[in-house]
Amino acid sequence: MAGRTAVRIELTAAERAALASRLRRRKVARGDAIRAEIVLLAADGISNMAIAERLGITRVTVATWRGRFAAKRLDGLLDEPRPGAPRTVSDEKVAEVVTATLETLPTGRTHWSSRSMAKAAGLAPSTVQRIWQAFSLQPHRSEIFKLSTDPLFIEKVRDIVGLYLSPPERALVLCVDEKSQIQALDRTQPLLPLRPGQAERRTHDYKRHGMTSLFAALDVKAGTIIGKCLPRHRALEFRRFLDTVEQNVPKDLDIHVVMDNASSHKTKSVRDWFARRPHWHVHYTPTSASWVNQVERFFGLLTDDQIRRGAHRFTAELEAAITAYIDARNADPKPFRWTKTADDILASIERFCHRTIEVQAQCG
Repeated sequence: MAGRTAVRIELTAAERAALASRLRRRKVARGDAIRAEIVLLAADGISNMAIAERLGITRVTVATWRGRFAAKRLDGLLDEPRPGAPRTVSDEKVAEVVTATLETLPTGRTHWSSRSMAKAAGLAPSTVQRIWQAFSLQPHRSEIFKLSTDPLFIEKVRDIVGLYLSPPERALVLCVDEKSQIQALDRTQPLLPLRPGQAERRTHDYKRHGMTSLFAALDVKAGTIIGKCLPRHRALEFRRFLDTVEQNVPKDLDIHVVMDNASSHKTKSVRDWFARRPHWHVHYTPTSASWVNQVERFFGLLTDDQIRRGAHRFTAELEAAITAYIDARNADPKPFRWTKTADDILASIERFCHRTIEVQAQCG
């Protein structure tokens, strides 16, 4: 017996644009994306069986969503109410929990937990967790921030971000800094390696075996690193590192150096070094704004990938591990992609400042 003829789908320009937008969205649910793709393919005249084979779903699923769209258009792609017990928590109770979370603190504690809030509100901890999740509240988390007080903050941000987004022609942009006092640490007992069903384990205490400092210059365009480990991080060592950088960069290009305001970067010997090289241009980051220096991102990766979980019995062993990491990265370099413009950054900071002023005003 022949099957029923599939419902014909014809889309308006607005409907096609809305469905295509669902497919392009990065955070759309997979189910919503499949429904949108079913309708788009159906509008192109593709049969239910062909759509099912292409998307790896059943023909019944294709027919269901094709029919629901034909009957209710875009509204037909929404989930219908599911059966279950009715809500037992009123809107007033939800508002009470949210308000208490935002405006009060538990006695003797710095923040609410789901159990303490549940006890205060007379609810189950799981209910409090669902309320917090619905309103994106996470009392257990705390983040840090620091606003720069540099009087030339705006000018410096525009200058450095401009180098990242639109570097000058026939020029090299280097982000330079040092990661000081990297400790060679060894655990007091042997490491227990990873195995099925068991995470890698190490002791919480350690033995110190000396320190080193890494001086690094990140080529913003290529993503390669020029690095050198030295026992100290004074102006003398920084000056020696600049010589190393000069030996590893083309002689016929202008060099733009992004670095912070550390005292070792502004001594007379360093200033004289740059003065003797007019094709080297220094761009200082604003105070308390190390995030604008891309080499800090490399230092973070180095810490996560090599230093934090490493065990080193000698400083030379630590330096060898750091050098190996740099060599591996340079063998397959991946530059960081800077996406925010200076205007975007400054607008974000402005919004943060306005919100902070409003909150402080409300708190008296």
